[in-house]
Amino acid sequence: MSVWIAIGATALGCYLVKLLGLSVPAGMLERPLVQRLAALLPVALLAALTAQQTFEHQLSLVLDARAAGLAAAALALLFRAPFLVVVAAAVLVTAGVRALG
Repeated sequence: MSVWIAIGATALGCYLVKLLGLSVPAGMLERPLVQRLAALLPVALLAALTAQQTFEHQLSLVLDARAAGLAAAALALLFRAPFLVVVAAAVLVTAGVRALG
């Protein structure tokens, strides 16, 4: 029964957070600082998630094939490669490093 209480509490919490976002006055959302932060927040969250997934393994810092794939993707981005080329470079380099050792 405690699982259903947790599910209900989570659903209610999500609804309240969404309701809170809808109740923010429009004037506050039109401020330049808020707009800049809203534009940068997804990038920061994605970068943090990428770093955590790339360099962490069971609560320790590691450098393995994933780091090489991330470096290849970053290099492809520096050369302004299309998105699919960036992903392909990361996948191929990661697979190559794992195959070598």
